[in-house]
Amino acid sequence: MRKRVKDFIEIGDFTSLDRLITTLNALRDSLPADAEPELKMRGDDVFGRRFSISYFRELTVEEAALDAKYNGDSRAGPQLAALTKQLDGVELGRGKRKAA
Repeated sequence: MRKRVKDFIEIGDFTSLDRLITTLNALRDSLPADAEPELKMRGDDVFGRRFSISYFRELTVEEAALDAKYNGDSRAGPQLAALTKQLDGVELGRGKRKAA
């Protein structure tokens, strides 16, 4: 399973262009071929600027276990659909309300 992972690179106010190019080349070379990396510049003059690099990567075993635990099991989909269909057919009784 692939997820979008964000990695942030802080760029200081006085970074040389050569150092920036070297850093970005090294980062690009370390990513898998199907990572589809994206680069965006974020921030402003008050809080500073930074480059935001996001890319796809495979989940680790631990991340996959947590993802399955908290996002539900995909095998439950047909069971949930069947239960929803059953509940949609149940009429809700609207009794008389008691006066307070």
